[in-house]
Amino acid sequence: MDEVFRAMADPTRRRILDELFDQDGQTLGALEAHFEISRFGVMKHLKVLEEAGLVVTRRRGREKLHFLNPVPIRLVHDRWVSKYAEPWVAGLSDLKTRLETTMEKIYEIYIRTTPERLWEAITDPDIRGKFQFGNRIDSDWTAGSRLEITNPSAPGMLIGEGVNLEIEPPRRLVQTMTALWDEDVKREGTSRVTWEIVPVGDSCQLTVTHDELREDANPQVYGGWPMILSGLKTWLETGDVLTTPGSLMYS
Repeated sequence: MDEVFRAMADPTRRRILDELFDQDGQTLGALEAHFEISRFGVMKHLKVLEEAGLVVTRRRGREKLHFLNPVPIRLVHDRWVSKYAEPWVAGLSDLKTRLETTMEKIYEIYIRTTPERLWEAITDPDIRGKFQFGNRIDSDWTAGSRLEITNPSAPGMLIGEGVNLEIEPPRRLVQTMTALWDEDVKREGTSRVTWEIVPVGDSCQLTVTHDELREDANPQVYGGWPMILSGLKTWLETGDVLTTPGSLMYS
């Protein structure tokens, strides 16, 4: 958290985050156009933001794209803001961004656990409910198999479904996702979620990429990821269930 606070203390770096909030997945050249400082200066600020985990990058052909990663901001909120404010206030500040065509959202977090235990938490329906608003994800976890999302608070209702495209335990899981809990999200159609686990010493780097989202997609479809990943980290590291606006809404 110290790195996050230091990174956000600089007004130029906060402006970079604002630019990525408005339009995610920008190149260095596109970001540079918003500032009067040199290209090298923008690069230095981006390096600080990357080291703090607030920006992640992905190669697309010859271009290097920069994405806002809101998870560290969510963790700061959970640690320093939620205990001073009503939980529902956080729901007003969920981060959402857009691209000119389809949207791609990338979330990154480090969790002190093993790849095997992290994989179990993602795929076990009872554990999943502890950090994903009570939702159960049921599947036989084989490539091409179906997954169903249900919630005990809505018996008999299917709130989401998908197909497991790639299964490589305990490192990689690729799934389609279709939200079904109301008519607004049903209109968004099918998107894709990729879970990637990389061991780092006694911890794991977890990257969740939610892509193939419609331009200007309903934020209900993707806006819960910071809360979900914060809850996953809390449960694996402490055994406690984290209270979030999402868990209060759907409990």
